[in-house]
Amino acid sequence: MKKALLGVTAAAIALSTSACGQGLLGGDSKKDKGPILLGMDIPLSGSSADIGPDMKNGAQMAIDEINAKGGVLGRKLQLRAEDDACDPKTAVAAANKLVAAGVAASVGGYCSGATLPTLPVFDRAKIPMIIPAANSTELVAQKLRHVFLVNGTGDQQAAAAMAWVTKGGAKKVALIHDNTSYSKDIAVRTAAELDKPGGPDKATLDAVNPGESDYSANVTNVLKSSPDFIYWTGYYQEGGLLLRQLRQAGYKGKFMVADGSVDAKLVKIAGDKATDGTFATMTQTPDTIQGAENWISGYKQKFDADPGPYSTQSYDAVRVAAEAIKDAGGTDGDKVVKALEGINGFQIFSGPLKFTPQHTLTNGGFVILVVKNGKFVLQDALK
Repeated sequence: MKKALLGVTAAAIALSTSACGQGLLGGDSKKDKGPILLGMDIPLSGSSADIGPDMKNGAQMAIDEINAKGGVLGRKLQLRAEDDACDPKTAVAAANKLVAAGVAASVGGYCSGATLPTLPVFDRAKIPMIIPAANSTELVAQKLRHVFLVNGTGDQQAAAAMAWVTKGGAKKVALIHDNTSYSKDIAVRTAAELDKPGGPDKATLDAVNPGESDYSANVTNVLKSSPDFIYWTGYYQEGGLLLRQLRQAGYKGKFMVADGSVDAKLVKIAGDKATDGTFATMTQTPDTIQGAENWISGYKQKFDADPGPYSTQSYDAVRVAAEAIKDAGGTDGDKVVKALEGINGFQIFSGPLKFTPQHTLTNGGFVILVVKNGKFVLQDALK
């Protein structure tokens, strides 16, 4: 893993030279000399609005690097972002706008529940989707040919959670989700692992209603089962409130969140004291990736901000799309899909890329983070 991650910087440099893929910048399209448009459905409003700009910036950084060296097949890349607000109806409307605009590929998708209904929109138009963040296993279960994930899936995250729970010696584990596709998927899969003999016991599986401010009923229900480890698989808004209220109710056991809650706002909502020592299952964030220092520095210089969660995955989604378009010799959707299926060893932040037959990562790349002094830092690489 370490060796693969150290190779990312070198791969990024190679991308900006003719050495990457022997001519990402070489060749020419005989059909169209205009720009290649990439679309991005991301939350720019709503409770997850802070994530959208990070993802957009990561994608734009890759586009600018590629365009600085001539583009793809002699054509420049352009990014068009649409707000999906992490809402299914809004997301479908946004996806239709991108299709109408003529995007060659989609490189967005954060909330699984909002991304899921956009799959058939892009698939009918034969537009490849390289999804950087959304990772519910339901996305894969649709078995749509044009859908690819460059983030670890729900079952891979559940496996990482179980590995850490077991390693930590937990006896009774409570699982809490918010009934969204992403959150419920991870919780149910983790619960299935807990039901197997030989490991920790499942204390309870509970669900909250998103958007509420008082979760006392959930807190009471969960604490009745006397868990010593609680795993929250929803987003940071509800997660922060839930954690704060659990601590106020006297819960002193371990608390872990899934990747949708890895955000500074979780700490702000719950409070430093309540959050300190909270674990998280997460694909690596920029500051936990060995060898990413130059990339982080470039991001800060360009956007005058620290790169947030999923900025690196969004950067890679663009690079993967560009590589596939280059290999396909153009933007024909079916040919690009075939090129994506043929990628073998292309270096991204999580390591050399080769998609599984289900169009997911061979290795989910999940690690364990922990909150120290108000920030998520690397706890364990789960090697």
